[in-house]
Amino acid sequence: MSVASPRPLLIVTGTRREAKVLAGPDVITLAGGGDSDRLARAIDARAGEVCGILSFGMAGALDPALHLGDWVIGTQVGDAPCDPVFAGAMASRLRSGRRLPAQGPIHASDHLIASAWEKSDLHAQTGAIACDMESHVVAAAATRHGLRFAVLRCISDAADTDLPPAIAVAMKPGGGLALGRILWSLLRHPLQVPSLIATTRRFGAAFKVLAGSGNRALRSVWD
Repeated sequence: MSVASPRPLLIVTGTRREAKVLAGPDVITLAGGGDSDRLARAIDARAGEVCGILSFGMAGALDPALHLGDWVIGTQVGDAPCDPVFAGAMASRLRSGRRLPAQGPIHASDHLIASAWEKSDLHAQTGAIACDMESHVVAAAATRHGLRFAVLRCISDAADTDLPPAIAVAMKPGGGLALGRILWSLLRHPLQVPSLIATTRRFGAAFKVLAGSGNRALRSVWD
């Protein structure tokens, strides 16, 4: 199944590193960097050029059945439904080892979901299976402009994992790495160092999955 269009696809990520995974002549990429207002304006500026929007990158698991490196395909973000054709095409081409992608609602907000307790509570209250910080902006923009949208994410932290404080300040607006803020967080909370090292290793492992099969699968869907 192909969902190709003469107009490019807009791909929205959190970081520039994620955006580079799918960069190409047939796509436009935007990195949010944790600044939802800036991201919304950037999407609005390009919405007339594109055929749809994909929220892509890493995500936190809310469903305890999800593992590091698992693919997640959104069925809806809040009350906004994801495009079922695009979602189905991605699902047919993606797997992590022998595991097929999980499909379900995505929770997204400006607030980083950092604690295992909050992840568990969100899963119980909303039924969402994963969370990120861009998909709500994508869903709202797609609704405003009458565009289809989809969510494709790779799990980088499990539902029972707490994220260290430095992760909450790690992105610059525009998706770069905020080294100064990370160092300041480490100075204020030095006991987080082991957790930050472990988190960075998990992110690295998830990114290998993201950069490998994610690129191949999406290209086969879109070409």
